Amino acid sequence: MSKKNGTDATRRAFLRSVAVAGSAVLVGLESGAAAAQGAQKLSPSDPLAKSLGYVENAASVDKAKFPTYKDGQACDKCRFYTGAAGAADGPCQIFAGKAVSAKGWCSSFVQKT
Repeated sequence: MSKKNGTDATRRAFLRSVAVAGSAVLVGLESGAAAAQGAQKLSPSDPLAKSLGYVENAASVDKAKFPTYKDGQACDKCRFYTGAAGAADGPCQIFAGKAVSAKGWCSSFVQKT
């Protein structure tokens, strides 16, 4: 293989990876913008929410039914919550496409580190 062909192959591989990375960034921005524009609020009566004991206010967790709950836990302190700091609600990785209350709680709670 000549130096020119090797250089062309490297350049093509680089341009291909730039195109793929650029597409990924655009998709990420688009999905983030959709989430920021007001995802549907999660209802505590949603079947998945009910199964995980989701409440909009952590102070109302049934501690007898969910003994893993500890005072001070709330969605905004959970690693699955991706809402902006200080926002009243935001997206959650557990409840895809839905916004949860920052003061809420469910049994999937995992403390942010």
